Amino acid sequence: MKNEIKPQQEIKPGLHPRNRHNSRYDFSELTKSCPELLKFIAINKYNDESIDFANPEAVKSLNQAILKYFYNITNWNIPKNYLCPPIPGRADYIHQIADLLGSKNGGVIPKGESIRVLDIGVGASCVYPLIANSEYGWKFVGSDIDAVAINSAKQIVDANNLSNSIQLRLQTSPENIFKGIIHEQEFFDITISNPPFHSSLEEAQEGNQRKTKNLGRGKDTTKKDLRNTSTLNFGGVSNELWCTGGEVAFATRMIDESVAFKNNCFWFSTLISKFTSLPFIYEELKKAGVQDFKTIDMAQGQKKSRIVVWTFLGPNQQKEWRNKQTK
Repeated sequence: MKNEIKPQQEIKPGLHPRNRHNSRYDFSELTKSCPELLKFIAINKYNDESIDFANPEAVKSLNQAILKYFYNITNWNIPKNYLCPPIPGRADYIHQIADLLGSKNGGVIPKGESIRVLDIGVGASCVYPLIANSEYGWKFVGSDIDAVAINSAKQIVDANNLSNSIQLRLQTSPENIFKGIIHEQEFFDITISNPPFHSSLEEAQEGNQRKTKNLGRGKDTTKKDLRNTSTLNFGGVSNELWCTGGEVAFATRMIDESVAFKNNCFWFSTLISKFTSLPFIYEELKKAGVQDFKTIDMAQGQKKSRIVVWTFLGPNQQKEWRNKQTK
């Protein structure tokens, strides 16, 4: 049975109502699940218990405690320098797409292994499949261009006895997204992706400088520091943080390639960080000839992002898809 922490004080307004992380972390409860977290807890300037979110080891320990307490993930670790994702925001993506799937299912969120999801760029942490399988029982395929990340994700899956629910696939052609991952006559209810939104190393460096200052470090981070990503609170190797052209280029490739798999997936989706990226992405969707697309806004305190979703299926095809699920 998954635990729930009694709400205390709202600290991240805007999160989905079903998100288990709407209230402050109850560190006394979290440390019961993960005693190792205790050494990172201190009283902050607001006289509250907290951790140093600029400390990557503290952040990783917090994630281990959260995943164990809320999602029954008893064994979770990632290689040094790999992205250690903030759990609340990742959970929000999952709950939002659950609502999307429910909107085409008579308002009822579909649960169980009949729902198949493809996670593009699953990462070493495998966080999206872990949360979604725990919350809704969905089956997942996770892909990544990084063999180390795939190996790490597989170790997590195997250690938690989830190999029947979560499958990992290495994308051997980095220029491709769906090709080589989606098999012939294989179908997914939705694809998800959290692409690298920086367009260059320098842009990623500037973003990290802002983040570390907001976390209270107040010092500049050099290019050398960025490459030695142990200095980053949430870590991240290069392909996790930036790609040529940033999120617009990545989303454009994803949209273009989705045309070839338009009958294999009900919905395609991707997280978009920058509001200014949307006009370019909308234009690409229109060029691709999608039947429908929409934007789902998300917020976590001051941070705002959105999910762009699209489908090539018309009303009759959507109805046929749903009918096959219920058989």
